[in-house]
Amino acid sequence: MSSLLRLATAGSVDDGKSTLVGRLLYDTKSVLADQLDAVTRASVDKGLSTPDLSLLVDGLRSEREQGITIDVAYRYFATPKRSFVLADTPGHVQYTRNTVTGASTAQLAVLLVDARNGVVEQTRRHAAVLALLGVPRLVLAVNKIDLLDYDETTFTVIAKEFTAHAESLGYDPASVVTIPVSALHGDNVATRSGRTPWYDGPTLLEHLETVPVAPDPHDSPLRFPVQYVIRPRTPEYPDYRGYAGQIAAGTVRPGDEIVVLPQGIRSHVERIDTADGPLGEAGAGSSVTLLLTEDIDITRGDLIAAADAPPSVTDEITGTVCWLSSKPLKPGARVLVKHGARTVQALTDELHARFDEQTLSSVDDPETLELNDIGRVTLRLAEPLPVDDYGSSPRTGAFLVIDPKDGDTLAAGLVGERFS
Repeated sequence: MSSLLRLATAGSVDDGKSTLVGRLLYDTKSVLADQLDAVTRASVDKGLSTPDLSLLVDGLRSEREQGITIDVAYRYFATPKRSFVLADTPGHVQYTRNTVTGASTAQLAVLLVDARNGVVEQTRRHAAVLALLGVPRLVLAVNKIDLLDYDETTFTVIAKEFTAHAESLGYDPASVVTIPVSALHGDNVATRSGRTPWYDGPTLLEHLETVPVAPDPHDSPLRFPVQYVIRPRTPEYPDYRGYAGQIAAGTVRPGDEIVVLPQGIRSHVERIDTADGPLGEAGAGSSVTLLLTEDIDITRGDLIAAADAPPSVTDEITGTVCWLSSKPLKPGARVLVKHGARTVQALTDELHARFDEQTLSSVDDPETLELNDIGRVTLRLAEPLPVDDYGSSPRTGAFLVIDPKDGDTLAAGLVGERFS
């Protein structure tokens, strides 16, 4: 079975992101004939002699009209070596929240720059967000190199500047790759270009097919957020009590000792049920129903965890947030914190620092966090939550900050020391 790589794309508006994604789909023969026919007809109507591959991915009418990507769109394609789930995220600063959403589960991110412009403010912002989210590997695609007559010097200058910036954010040089590409003509996307003889690295597709993926989350301690308590109370199942959800991390087997949090009650797994029958083992990503040996009062939002490696239960979260609202955050603000399937009231206790992604410096004790600011905060919770450090368990180390007045998402947060 081929492995799976989850990747995200990011870049400024007009850097050619949609064209690059369309080129990847086209060159890997992941486009249906009728889709390509429709794009070809639309391209002819626009006076183009070749298909505009960006039309393969700009699905929304408003996106097509504006020529920019607005929403996160997930694309699926495969080669004989690997399967891919690609989150195509917007480039406009207004949609940074969508970049956060799309990159939150990525194992690799492809950042685009226009070779004519090089590394710009939005490039540095996206790189900081990707570092914040812990995306382990970066590819910088220096696009539109054809418009500079495939100039090696320009590519080298951009590559050095970006690699240095990524290292400042904590990336190991071995995890950062820069590739000169022309998405429009297909240079170094899936096929090695004869017009860049000075480049001896992999094509973008070769790199995506061979890059090592992150460690298997099956090896982590069990984390099972309870989404639903199943109690049919039918004559056939009068005493059935199962806890349904998706395993966020780790592996579970019948007989395993577990602890239910935040209560701290211990028990053992009696059975693992699925729609296709009971299992002898289930791992991260599996949606299952757990039955326990003891009859415990468990509700939606509780966390079933490995008894020998439980997360911390705390009524105070200190972490890093990416503020995604035009409403500024101030100390003393009352918010809601959503962690897994549980939402609790919280008070913003302290703003410790604001991270400047352009200068890679911190401003201590800011008065507010504004739209797209990255900051370190402490939130005091009305009820205790079981949380992990984001670096060790992303699913149970992430949270959302929500406006209690209208339910809007205000921020994405990560527990622990991401930027300090």
